[in-house]
Amino acid sequence: MAAPLPFAESEIRLLTALLKARVRFMVVGLSAATMQGAPVVTQDVDLWFEKLGDPQISQALQTVGAAYVPPSNFNPPMLAGTGAELFDIVLRMDGLGPFASELKHCVNVPLGLHKLKVLSLERILVSKLAANRAKDRLTISVLRDALTTTTAVKPPARKRKPNRPPRCTRP
Repeated sequence: MAAPLPFAESEIRLLTALLKARVRFMVVGLSAATMQGAPVVTQDVDLWFEKLGDPQISQALQTVGAAYVPPSNFNPPMLAGTGAELFDIVLRMDGLGPFASELKHCVNVPLGLHKLKVLSLERILVSKLAANRAKDRLTISVLRDALTTTTAVKPPARKRKPNRPPRCTRP
């Protein structure tokens, strides 16, 4: 069961700009779990980009009054400006493979005319288990329950009709 998207209009504009620019990214962490119906709370939305150096990111952000701020000695990379306050940049996900291999474990969540890539509950749980931080241990049982519930309510897969050779017609 998908939950309503937790975004304000300015945040939707930011995400849409990234999607229109064909920037490869996904939503990860507890916000991704929430978007799939898990009853968890988080303060931010974690975005994982395939290539942070992609110029399309900065160009897309500029169209909505936001910017990519590269890391410095004391600060991690981040987004700043209009609609960017909610978003954090994730550089890696504990226990998971590289971005490209995890992309196939995403679910598509509609965002206007686009599809937002959201890391699956199963992979979020794998990452939380691997990270093993105190705050992650607090959510593991809830994520397991949500995964069990969402798996139990999925409709059965449709049976495919076997491929049949074309009918022969007589002249």
